[in-house]
Amino acid sequence: MLTLKIIREQTSEVVARLAVKGFDARGIAAEIVALDDERKATQTLLDANLSQQNASAKAIGQLMKEGNRQAAEAAKEQVAKLKVASGELEQKQLATERLLNEKVVLLPNLPSPQVPAGKTAEDNVVVRQGGDIPTLAGSAMPHWELAKKYDIIDFELGNKLTGAGFPVYKGKGAKLQRALIAFFLDENTAAGYAEVMPPLMVNADSGFGTGQLPDKEGQMYHATVDDFYLIPTAEVPVTNIYRDVIVNPADLPIKLTAYTPCFRREAGSYGKDVRGLNRLHQFDKVEVVRFELPENSYAALDEMVAHVEGIVQKLQLPYRILKLCGGDMSFTSALTFDFEVYSAAQQKWLEVSSVSNFESFQANRLKCRYRAEDKKTQLVHTLNGSSLALPRIVAALLENNQADEGIRIPAALQKYTGFELI
Repeated sequence: MLTLKIIREQTSEVVARLAVKGFDARGIAAEIVALDDERKATQTLLDANLSQQNASAKAIGQLMKEGNRQAAEAAKEQVAKLKVASGELEQKQLATERLLNEKVVLLPNLPSPQVPAGKTAEDNVVVRQGGDIPTLAGSAMPHWELAKKYDIIDFELGNKLTGAGFPVYKGKGAKLQRALIAFFLDENTAAGYAEVMPPLMVNADSGFGTGQLPDKEGQMYHATVDDFYLIPTAEVPVTNIYRDVIVNPADLPIKLTAYTPCFRREAGSYGKDVRGLNRLHQFDKVEVVRFELPENSYAALDEMVAHVEGIVQKLQLPYRILKLCGGDMSFTSALTFDFEVYSAAQQKWLEVSSVSNFESFQANRLKCRYRAEDKKTQLVHTLNGSSLALPRIVAALLENNQADEGIRIPAALQKYTGFELI
């Protein structure tokens, strides 16, 4: 979340920059400043009250020593009244702070000055494009038909077992999934990311720490009895490893990678864009997460983008990299690059990765800090990216590599699959 210092001292800039995201912060920013003024005024009264209370308490002892019982009793009555007043002020202070925090967390992260203006995905900027878009025969099939033809993904069985959006991978389809996961993890660990295997459920504090709560409750599966949430991405548990931690700056950057299933309700999703693997409620993804010194985070973002690009190139998929406009960015991001691969049978681009710098937004929620040279604690910067999400990668691999003899497996994956052809 944004720091109160930034909201107070740079109110006009906060309002102007959030407007780039299509968020009108004028009313909330004014409320926050007013609540903070009220909090400070209440604290001043409380401090004065407590000071007077302490002074009166000390005076009682002296009056008793002097034998002035009447004055001592009057002082006791005064102390009792001050205690009641202090209690009321403390309750008011708590209520004000609670309301203040509720307002602060409603503000999205400030977009970087690099973020292009725009309201929808149509306004995103193509940074670069690579790979060759294949020309398929007229008999080419979309991936959901290929999956049925070769009996590698069963959407109907998944619907029977759970519901729509929960496919069953079979035979070489299951092996392809496992191969991609291993390939992605190996690529990430070779680039210096330490592998972790986190829980698939998190508590509300973890959801708050990375910004899923209170922004995306409707998109998360919630186990209400225990108040746990099924993770929408490994970013949530992995980033929260460093919640309430003061990091040694010598240990930065911290680079982590994890494979997990991910769970998203995707409320309201319907139509042709959800067919097959295009949009699922459960899917596999490999994630990379970084903790950086603030001055290094944008160089780290460029490094992460280049790393994901290298993986996509090894899969021999046509791709493009987009810089997201303000209106298409997430609540928590300061700058995001999306990767899309081209699905030749569907003749459309499919998003397979988002790589983002959150600057100090998540770290402020997490209370993840480092101790600077002046011994004061400062917030780290956090970044994360998909490397990669599997469903649409699989869709593009199946569609783009189909031939009369079957589906060809890219050379980089063959040592993981153990076969060259489906």
